[in-house]
Amino acid sequence: MTEDIMPEEIKAAVERLGRTFEEFKASNDAAAIERRSRGYADRLVEEKLGRLGDEMSRLEREIGRLHAAAGRPGLAADAGADPEALAHKAAFFDGYVRKGLERDLDRLEAKALNIGTPAEGGFTVPEELDQRIERRLRDISPIRAIASVVQIGSANYKKLVTLTGPASGWVGEADPRAETTAPTFAEVAPPLGEVFANPAATQAMLDDAFFDVESWLAEELSIEFAGKEGAAFVAGDGVNKPSGFLTAPTAALDDATRAFGTLEHVPTGVDGAFPAADPSDILFDLVHSLKAGYRAEARFVMNAATLNVIRKFKDVDGDYLWRPGLESGQASTLLGFPVVEAEDMPDIASGSLAVAFGNFARGYLVTDRMGTRILRDPYSNKPFVHFYATRRVGGGVINSDALKLLKFSLA
Repeated sequence: MTEDIMPEEIKAAVERLGRTFEEFKASNDAAAIERRSRGYADRLVEEKLGRLGDEMSRLEREIGRLHAAAGRPGLAADAGADPEALAHKAAFFDGYVRKGLERDLDRLEAKALNIGTPAEGGFTVPEELDQRIERRLRDISPIRAIASVVQIGSANYKKLVTLTGPASGWVGEADPRAETTAPTFAEVAPPLGEVFANPAATQAMLDDAFFDVESWLAEELSIEFAGKEGAAFVAGDGVNKPSGFLTAPTAALDDATRAFGTLEHVPTGVDGAFPAADPSDILFDLVHSLKAGYRAEARFVMNAATLNVIRKFKDVDGDYLWRPGLESGQASTLLGFPVVEAEDMPDIASGSLAVAFGNFARGYLVTDRMGTRILRDPYSNKPFVHFYATRRVGGGVINSDALKLLKFSLA
């Protein structure tokens, strides 16, 4: 059942974010005065800035959750649904999940799904639950929310990417047309892997008629899947999992020598830090390293620790570059671009790629093979009943011009 979220709750959270940001600015301005006069800021003030930064991150996540919950549709009504789908749903939740009865599911499904050995087979979840998991993943998986996502039917999905288009030009109405050159393409195959989750419940919980087993299962699986895939989309090595955008090769030059699939990185000029003088200038360099055609839908991606550092940056007029999203549904921005907080991004360190900027919808592709499978296991950890669930997910960079990285290094 959809959470009963009143608009007043969202408004209150947004107001708290605004007040916290004002307190953050006042404390940071005071700390800046101390640094100029004494060469350092009071330790308690620095600690307060850290706490306020963490609180703003928490409030941003809370506002996002409230917006998602308020706009999330409820479960589809059973009235008018396909009788076979209803029978499968009843057999799955009331028979298999709650009681471990497989007979009706065996009859309704053509065969048990099996990726590995026969003992590792399972049953496909009802389509309604699969869709609910998909919606929750979009809510809580930061990279999935901004990337392109396609549904695939096999493990052999490949995408053709145009490297150079056909030649073109202007001619008069009766002028002869010169023969154009053929476009060149590259084939991209995002690595695909199987991600699993293994939530557990007691049999007493499952026997309780008022226990919403469908909502519980959807939430548990979504949280586990989102955590695993989020890490892979950022830094996955492509071996039985998606290939993360941070594992792509990088180069400091954006010219003909940068091969397809290699991302451009912008060095900070300082090993493991922002430049001491005008540190925000490097963020402008990062933004303008992206071609104008990609900037309209571009956004920053970083973790909370990096964001806490950048929140203190100001422009030449003394205005803060980071702005909290205080309007309904509006994301926080940096230099006017939305900021996505991804906990799997690395911290600022020597040679780290702690900040990404780009159009992820055009630069990164997530592939989903529909059909989450579940195997009920009441034996491995008695008295708990485990639900071993698997789904196939892939991902990889498809356009290396659409993503840029900030590298905390000399070059």
